[in-house]
Amino acid sequence: MNEITFQLQTDGKRRLYEQIYQHIRKEIRIGKLLAGERLPSTRFLAEYLQVSRCTVDYAYAQLLSEGYIESKPCKGYFVCSIEELLQLEGETFAQGEEGRTAGEQGGLQGVPGGSAALEGARAGGQDGGAKENLPEIDFSPYDIDMSGFPFSVWKKITKNILTCANSDLFARGESQGDYELRSTIGRYLYSSRGVECRPEQIIVGAGNDYLLLLLEKILGRHVRIAMENPTYKRSYRLFRSFDYPIVTVEADEWGMRSDRLEEAGVSAAYVMPSHQFPTGTVMPIGRRMELLKWADRQPGRYLIEDDYDSEFRFRGKPIPALQASDMHGRVIYVGTFSKAIAPAIRISFMVLPDSLLDRYRRDCSFYSCTVSRIDQSILNEFIRDGYFERHLNKMRKIYRAKHEMLLECLMPMREEFAVSGENAGLHMLLTSRAGIPERTLVRTAAEQGAKVYGLSDSMVEDGPESAAVLLGFGGLSDEEIAEGVKRLKKAWLRQEAENRR
Repeated sequence: MNEITFQLQTDGKRRLYEQIYQHIRKEIRIGKLLAGERLPSTRFLAEYLQVSRCTVDYAYAQLLSEGYIESKPCKGYFVCSIEELLQLEGETFAQGEEGRTAGEQGGLQGVPGGSAALEGARAGGQDGGAKENLPEIDFSPYDIDMSGFPFSVWKKITKNILTCANSDLFARGESQGDYELRSTIGRYLYSSRGVECRPEQIIVGAGNDYLLLLLEKILGRHVRIAMENPTYKRSYRLFRSFDYPIVTVEADEWGMRSDRLEEAGVSAAYVMPSHQFPTGTVMPIGRRMELLKWADRQPGRYLIEDDYDSEFRFRGKPIPALQASDMHGRVIYVGTFSKAIAPAIRISFMVLPDSLLDRYRRDCSFYSCTVSRIDQSILNEFIRDGYFERHLNKMRKIYRAKHEMLLECLMPMREEFAVSGENAGLHMLLTSRAGIPERTLVRTAAEQGAKVYGLSDSMVEDGPESAAVLLGFGGLSDEEIAEGVKRLKKAWLRQEAENRR
């Protein structure tokens, strides 16, 4: 067992569990803690550091989530193998490491594509049916809770901006978005997601659709791109509309496999490492380094990181963005405010590496920004003056309570159904252990007045029939969650009994 010796700072500037997490993380990243080494038990380390065991448990849980360590039953915690980390970072690690760690606040989030996806879900269903025909309780993975939105604050900021506005506010703005907003977004991303970028690298646009359309102009035509299966279907359709050859790459329990990327002969890969949609997989640090190493092997390779829901994490700290570990400008980072604030905001952003920024300025800088300068000013003040952070903290509490309630209500069904992807985001995946077909699960739930969403809706290639459904809880009240699960039990446990007979 490797001894861990360091001094905790008790000045109150950093939380104790953060100091433990950051110290062990640094020791692993610089090679002082080697792969396979056993860490001290939580009890031993807590006694040595004179802190509560819960503090150490919290630090270890975060390291587990990020893939730095693994837990072996009855044996303890061990350091994972992540050799690529040293090869990619080298001596650059020592410069500003703590600043690269994700902050307590969390990152920007929303279902990939943000409000555009939400609009589609609310337009009366996939087939254009009337709202009245939808089941009474809708477990949509796209909906959010608007009851906590600070309407009075937003109204006050809007009034102040319009009252004090001058002619400059109504003049043509910068094509990338107002510099002040881009600076604010950059500071927020650094503190919350570890993303390092200058305002010049950020492009603001009305939704992810616009940004991906712009990205097609930057990358060029006929780019061979890799996607997981299942994946976020809207992005798949956009890439297909670009006439991009799309290759589905095999993923395992840790996400997209880099060895399959090499075999596929692609030059770009679309990934959601912090919380894959729809499976909920959180990509560990080792797999992230493998992807970055793949991108580094040849010039012109890029990873498109859709960081769609990283702020609503319910266990441990937010997972740092993939871009935070990118030392050679291989990651294109995309985020949105649609789910973090409200669908109608329609403001997204993209962080370009310097190599692509030159192409953007040369070929695409004549495209006008698609977001009103008034809306940009309102959002800038909302983030800059701390309202956004307070709003996120409030919504985390609301969603955490709903998340815990849904898990508790599902407990009686755990023998028949496996729950996955439940540590973050506003939906989870429920898989029938008996292999009840997805279409049967959806149909029987609808018969009881509950709408669930099949995993096949996110499949881009045909395969074996799924036995899994998505359960979203963001837009439901506590009462609706309880009643909805009650209906699911009635529908599915009866179906389970029939299958056994």
